[in-house]
Amino acid sequence: MKKIIIFSIIAILFIAVLIWFGKMNSKPPVSFDTEKPFKTSITKKTVATGKVTPLEEVEIKPQVSGIIDKIYLEEGVKVKKGDLIAQIRVVPNEQALSNAMGRVNKAKIQLNNSEISYNRNKKLFDTGVISRREFEQFELDYNQAKQDVIISQNDYQIIKKGSVSSSGMANTNIRATVPGTILEIPVKEGDQVIESNNFNAGTTIALIADMTKMIFEGKVDESEVSKIKNDTELEIALGAIADKKFPAKLTFIAPKGTEENGTVQFTLKADVNLEDDYFLRAGYSANAEIILEQKDSIMAIREALLQFDKETDKPFVEVKKGDQEFEKKDVELGISDGVNVEILSGITEEDEIKVWNKAKGKIEEEQVEE
Repeated sequence: MKKIIIFSIIAILFIAVLIWFGKMNSKPPVSFDTEKPFKTSITKKTVATGKVTPLEEVEIKPQVSGIIDKIYLEEGVKVKKGDLIAQIRVVPNEQALSNAMGRVNKAKIQLNNSEISYNRNKKLFDTGVISRREFEQFELDYNQAKQDVIISQNDYQIIKKGSVSSSGMANTNIRATVPGTILEIPVKEGDQVIESNNFNAGTTIALIADMTKMIFEGKVDESEVSKIKNDTELEIALGAIADKKFPAKLTFIAPKGTEENGTVQFTLKADVNLEDDYFLRAGYSANAEIILEQKDSIMAIREALLQFDKETDKPFVEVKKGDQEFEKKDVELGISDGVNVEILSGITEEDEIKVWNKAKGKIEEEQVEE
């Protein structure tokens, strides 16, 4: 009885082994695809983010302090040099006004005294009592006194009204100093403004710029700035205008970088070539594609075919030696665009490179099991 049980167990084990071998033989063999190097052109680019701004922006500031009495133009209006933008109502300082009036009265008193002296000595000169030289001094004092009265009265008018009525030009009138488009009027009627002087930049009444001359201003990382040169051709893509790129030429690279979020960024500026069909507004966000390096008709492979040695970190590929037999070959890499990479040495155009992450048998087996 025991022998029967033992032979039964052996028979079952034998059948199981046969079934296992049958399944193993039924699995498809693992095979890998291959690819050959190819000739192509590779362009390495970087992207600088920034915005489009006018080449020059002019701030219009008042010559006198006061309150905005009237604003005549709106933002977006094109102006010529001398166009009236706004008018200021002067609110004089009481102390300064009182001092100016005091100077006027003092000048009139001096004029009255000089006039009396002039008239008295003129009679003496006419009768020959005094010489002409002595009389000319009294005449000079009289003329200077008349001029002092005029000057003091003008000072009083400037403090009170902001300008002299006889001058023909009122400092209270804010006019465009350059032709262009009004980008911004940061004040409104009733606002108090401060004049521009040696100690104060003054209040900006309006911002004017020539919108026919636009530049791109952006930033690029320090790792790429050394590869960029002036006069490099760029392509500017605007977020506000889809499917359109504007050509530009690099004109400025900042000699000093600024640290932002742990990386050093350098400012770039480029002249943008505008088209009549498109109107670019100041402040549009933009990206500039900059060509760092470009090579034509070079031998390359897909970057997905590369492998890297775990110890030396050197790149290599597996080249077909026989039927599903591959040989490891180190390669020297050149320029890359993230998809294709240049091969400088290590393989030839006739070599068949293993697509190491695609095994036909394995994929088919997984699909069958699913």
